[in-house]
Amino acid sequence: MSLPLLEQTRTANEDSFVQGVKDCVPTLLGYMSIGFAFGIVGISSDLSILEVALLSILVYAGSAQFIICALLVTSTPASAIIFTTFIVNLRHFLLSLTVAPYLTRYSLPQNIGFGALLTDETFGVAASRIAGQGELHNRWMNGLNITAYLCWIAACTLGAVSGQWISNPEALGLDFALVAMFAALLVLQLQSTPKNKLTHRLSLVLYMIISMIVLSFLLPSHIAVLISTIVVATIGVVTDR
Repeated sequence: MSLPLLEQTRTANEDSFVQGVKDCVPTLLGYMSIGFAFGIVGISSDLSILEVALLSILVYAGSAQFIICALLVTSTPASAIIFTTFIVNLRHFLLSLTVAPYLTRYSLPQNIGFGALLTDETFGVAASRIAGQGELHNRWMNGLNITAYLCWIAACTLGAVSGQWISNPEALGLDFALVAMFAALLVLQLQSTPKNKLTHRLSLVLYMIISMIVLSFLLPSHIAVLISTIVVATIGVVTDR
């Protein structure tokens, strides 16, 4: 076997579906822990096991799913739930734009599939691969995305099944899962932020806290979240250099 052929075989293995599955494994613990917590919180929010599973299949966004449960408990109108979910998941638009230039040789349906299953975690893995190899392949992306997707659905459903025997998830601290997840995402974002932009990002966090405190005295919390997010995001775009 010639050296070029060996090199081609090695490259094909690194870009394979199986390699995508392997590269997803380090993120699965996070999926399982948060998904399990969501399943329990979903049951405590009066959702059925089937509804928890459908939310995981159709929404596939931990932060949005926790928010949907919280808004359902407070009898928030459907329009506000849909708009809030849209705003919270708007970052996925930017994540997809980042990886899209490396997948333009594939068809539109394939790219829709890549974008639909892209999460914060799989984006992080894909971004690392782009930084290391400068390219992405469809088989590898499918292995990464499908593994994460199936793990999330299984964890949420298993959590929902277990939630039937846990009457008070707050006593176990499971209601803190959403806050913990956002705190972890914030820390990861700040760690990857260039030093010259760190002060700017921290100032936006401060603006968000102040805005939420002030608006919460004047408006319902779900409206305060929407207005604060839009205002602070606008400030961030305008002041970013």
